[in-house]
Amino acid sequence: MITILYLKDENNFHVVQMVDKELVKKIRNMAHEYDKNSGCSQSVLLALQEGLMIGDLEAFKAATVLSGGVARRGETCGAILGGLMALGLAYGRERMENTNQYVKACKVADEICRDFQKQLEKEFGFKKPLGSMLCREIQEMIYGRSFDLRENTQREAFLKAGGHSEEGCYKVCGIAAEVSARKILQLKEK
Repeated sequence: MITILYLKDENNFHVVQMVDKELVKKIRNMAHEYDKNSGCSQSVLLALQEGLMIGDLEAFKAATVLSGGVARRGETCGAILGGLMALGLAYGRERMENTNQYVKACKVADEICRDFQKQLEKEFGFKKPLGSMLCREIQEMIYGRSFDLRENTQREAFLKAGGHSEEGCYKVCGIAAEVSARKILQLKEK
C-alpha cells in the first residue's frame, strides 16, 4: 500500500507518494536470505514474486541461468536481471504489437537500473561511480578483483573473499530487490 501525502506551499498542493516501506524492507530481506542458496537472479525474483504476488513457477524457473552475470559469465548482474524480470511480470506488455507499453516499461527499467547503481555506490561506499551493471565490475568494486565463477578454484576464492556473505552478493540482491520493489509498487498504485 502507498500512502499519499498532500503538501501545500504558498500557492499549490503537491501530491507525494510514499511506498509501503515495511513491504519493501521485507522484500529486500527475503532476497538477501534467498541468496544463501545461491542464484542471485532467482533470489531477487522470488522475493518480488512473493512480496508483490506476481508471476508463477515458470517465470521463477526461467531465471535459473541468469545468476552470476548470466550462466556465471560475469555479464549483466543476475540480481538486477531478477528485478527487471519482476518489472516485466508486473508491467510488461502482453502483445508484441503493444510498443507503447514496451517503451514505458523500458523507461521504468532504466530508472531501476540507475537507482540500483546509485544504491550500490552508496551502501558499499565505492570511491568512484559504478560504470555498468556487469557482475565482474561489481565484483571488482566490492572485492578488488573479479572471479570467473565457472571455475571451481575461482568460485572458491570468491566465496573466501565474502562473495556469499552479508557484505557481498546477499547485499547486492537485497539492493536489487529493494529498488525494484519500490518502483513496481509506485506503478501499481498509479
